[in-house]
Order: sequence, then structure tokens, then C-alpha cells
Amino acid sequence: MTSLSDEGFLDISGQALEYRMIGPRPHEAPTLVLLHDGLGCVATWGDFADKLARETGAGVFVYSRAGYGRSSPAALPRPVSYMHDEALSVLPKLLTAIGFRRGLLIGHGDGASIATIYGGNVEDHRVRGLVLMAPHFFTEDAGIAAVAAAAAAYTTTDLRDRLARYHADVDNAFRGWNDVWLDPAFRKWDITEELAYIRVPILIVQGEADPYGSARQIEAAREECYCPVEVAVVPGAKDSPQREAPERTLGAIAGFVNRLLRDHHEGDLAAHAA
Repeated sequence: MTSLSDEGFLDISGQALEYRMIGPRPHEAPTLVLLHDGLGCVATWGDFADKLARETGAGVFVYSRAGYGRSSPAALPRPVSYMHDEALSVLPKLLTAIGFRRGLLIGHGDGASIATIYGGNVEDHRVRGLVLMAPHFFTEDAGIAAVAAAAAAYTTTDLRDRLARYHADVDNAFRGWNDVWLDPAFRKWDITEELAYIRVPILIVQGEADPYGSARQIEAAREECYCPVEVAVVPGAKDSPQREAPERTLGAIAGFVNRLLRDHHEGDLAAHAA
């Protein structure tokens, strides 16, 4: 187990992954592990992670996957299986490295898919719940069109410059996401089967005007899951509710986390150690 500073890098399978740790460490309290979206990183969470730590009393661990932020670049082109690779090869090693004991996975966009894949494939009793923000469980025509629009914007607008504020190798970050989503083979990508194997409560947070995923994503979770599924649809938000409607999103997530970890003592380390 690595001794966690407030920020630094973890060596996971030869890749340096930047991280930030807020609040109590995993041996002191439950931990919320934040998994960013397809163009995100540590920095793009802004102060949302800090507010989440304050509202829940849990530790919050944020990291940048390879290819994002200040982490090592990713090998391109990424395979269509890149989210499965992350969930089943990288994430287990990362949780071990930080000394994860109890808590939740909180994913956004691609991160929500990674959390879903992990929850549906890995029997990990330390994970007490999943928060899935702007999740995608399968591809939709409108979502692919939005990805194609982002590709055009990357070369014709200031999108590349804006993203370069957050990523050391902005082309690696953008292409690592965009090229896979526009690969014809990715049209068949579908993780709805994983939903049926998740055994912990789920909260889905979706912007009312999310261009990447419709209400069909929520319907799939309700149809496939045997576990409890709560839904918070955020008015006025698109694909980043934590940035577009931060207070409403924070309230929904903190309330869910607190019900699981505080009221139900699902993350009470002392109780589990006794």
C-alpha cells in the first residue's frame, strides 16, 4: 500500500498516474473514488471533489487515467475494449495501491461505464455503491453524432486550446477518446449485460439535455438491474451535471453516499473490523 500524499503519482503497471487525495485516508474512513469522463482528468473535477468530501466526511480520491492530465500518455490507437481494460486490469491494481477498504465508485461518462464494468465483473465487497453520472451502457446515434461534432470542433474552434489547459499531451487525450468512439466497430459496444450482475445500490445522475445519452440509458439500467436503482435527472444540465448544476448534483450524490455510508453504516471501518 502506498502512503498517500495530498497529491502525487502512482506507478500502476509501469504508467505514472497523477492523483489527488482529499480528506481522511482509506485506513481512516470510507473512500469515494472518482472516475473521470472521456476528456477529463484530476483538474477537471475542480472543487466538486472538495465539496463532496466536506458533505460526506469521506475521503475522496481523484486520479487521471493514462493519456489524461499529467499522467503517462496512452498507447494509440486505443482498442474498442479500452473501458473493459481499464476496469478489469488497471482499476483493481489502483484500489490495492491506495489501500482502499470501503467506499463507492463515482464515475462520469466513460468513468461511469468503467465503474459499471467493474461492478458487474468484480466481486468486491469493499464497494458499497455506484454513482453513475451521464452514463452510457450502449451507443446511440445521437451520441455518436455528438462525438463527431466534437471531432470537427477540435480542428475548427478553440476546443483544443481549452483542453490543453488540462492535459499535458492534449492530442493523446482527445484522440484516445474520440477515435475509438468513431471507430465503426464501436457501434456494437454494449455493457447492458454487466448491469444484471451488479449487487450494490446505484445512483444515476443524468443531465436533462445530455447530448451523448438519452433516457434510454436510464431505462436500460432499470430493466437490467436487480439491485436498487435511484435516478436524479438534473434540469438545465447536459453531459457534465457536476459543472453545469453543481449544487443540485452535489446534493443528490452526497445524500446517496450518506444514506449508504452514514445512516446504514455500510462504510463503518470500525464495525467491519470488530
